Amino acid sequence: MSERFLQACRRRQVDRIPVWFMRQAGRYLPEYRRLRRKYSFLRLAKTPELACAVTLQPLRRMPLDAAIIFSDILLPLEAMGARLSFAPAPRVADPVRSLSAVRRLREPDPREELGFVLEAVRLARRELAGRTALIGFAGAPFTLASYLVEGQRPDGCPRTKVMMYSHPQAWDLLMRKLRRVASDFLRAQAAAGAQALQVFDSWAGALSPEQYRRYVLPHSRWLLDSLRGCGVPVIHFGTGTAAFLEDFAGAGGDVVGVDWRLPLPEAFRRVGARAVQGNLDPALMLAPRPVLRSAVRAVLAGAAGRRGFIFNLGHGILPQTPWDNARAVVDWVHDYGRSA
Repeated sequence: MSERFLQACRRRQVDRIPVWFMRQAGRYLPEYRRLRRKYSFLRLAKTPELACAVTLQPLRRMPLDAAIIFSDILLPLEAMGARLSFAPAPRVADPVRSLSAVRRLREPDPREELGFVLEAVRLARRELAGRTALIGFAGAPFTLASYLVEGQRPDGCPRTKVMMYSHPQAWDLLMRKLRRVASDFLRAQAAAGAQALQVFDSWAGALSPEQYRRYVLPHSRWLLDSLRGCGVPVIHFGTGTAAFLEDFAGAGGDVVGVDWRLPLPEAFRRVGARAVQGNLDPALMLAPRPVLRSAVRAVLAGAAGRRGFIFNLGHGILPQTPWDNARAVVDWVHDYGRSA
């Protein structure tokens, strides 16, 4: 299963379509909920043995083709000096909205201040023993910036856009710091044993095409270019990017993640010579089985047997998802690949 996912990332022939789910290690699993009754989210994420255990939980219930390390995209912000909390939604105390505040942000050495994530990667890689590929990840500069500036879930990113327009010097310095921190962290995860890397630009869809090209694209391109020497495939994921998908794909990466708002044939046409990951609506995982199965087959039909397709959701799995629905989807995808 390890090679199936990695080969698909490189647009090579595979025996079946690989499948994994964003947020597959988390709140929809009963065993995860039991752990959360004992430990806080940050305790789980910062204790390598616990993070490794959570990473492996979904693989004991379903034959996924990749595992993704249990962590959070916001942990590097804490290492930079931001005061981060989860109650349960993430919040950043003292949002960063001025040049002086940006200048106070540190650029940490991930081996020291994020070493717990790297140790979790090493533990999980050892436990997986080559059977399943392991993905490391980090937030893209824009998505990290949006949390720092908004101070909370950045719906629409209004204050972030004000900063882009009104304080261009502070914005540019912030994005340069964040891209270096994300690059160092991702490269450290690859060195620790991650076999693929995913860059999450979850809030890029709040931008217009012009905003993305002017204020974000140069920094995303720098980050993705910096990962070329890691020797592992890189997935560039965003939601709501249909209006500027060519620019988003052009920023770099071996695989482009797309959400359910974009038909797969159009996504393949627009991303060019890159693999595509997606794009089932996570809400469909709660639908009756016949509806869910029909939706899965529609996604698979949209891929039309092209090389370089990885089945996933268009965003993270919802907490109320029945785990046996997730298992059914994995089985359907693998069975479809065999018959095809």
